Amino acid sequence: MKILVSLRIALFAIASLGLLQAGVAAAPAATPAHDGQHDFDFNIGTWKTEIRRLVNPLSGSHTWVTYSGTHTVRKVWDGRADLGELEITGTSGSVKGQHIEDTALRLYNPDARQWNVYLASSKSGTLGAPMVGEFKDGIGVFINQDTYQGRTVLVRDVWSRITPTTCHNEWAYSDDGGKTWEVNWIADDTRVE
Repeated sequence: MKILVSLRIALFAIASLGLLQAGVAAAPAATPAHDGQHDFDFNIGTWKTEIRRLVNPLSGSHTWVTYSGTHTVRKVWDGRADLGELEITGTSGSVKGQHIEDTALRLYNPDARQWNVYLASSKSGTLGAPMVGEFKDGIGVFINQDTYQGRTVLVRDVWSRITPTTCHNEWAYSDDGGKTWEVNWIADDTRVE
């Protein structure tokens, strides 16, 4: 009798273990975090860029000026980084004829699964603090803290409306900790090659 009870307990334990294993196998696998190391691949190439810039951000100004030029982006480290060169000339208002040369170095951090975007201007010759962010649902958002006219502000860079031949980029400042944002730079790029 003891052998029969022990056998039943053993069979029950084996059956329960099988059910547990079946239950574990049937459970949905966790979705792996998005590997965004190629999220900026859309931007590789040469683009014609049309830019509108708010003349005096965070002042209540509604005066915009325009620029036109090229944005050339080269892949580095098989797309885990890229180097963008912006060369534009003012086409309206007080900036007509004004020439701007900027560089963006974008580096992917595989541990954080985020991009660090460093900017430099030919006027300063230095890299600024990185903007940090990532792409979700086809929109890239990158933020950092900076100083504008002596005030500490948050800076937000948003990439959207991305197609094989076009993309849209907006910069905005916030001087209230991100509660409100004022767009001050709008770039619309069309692929040349």
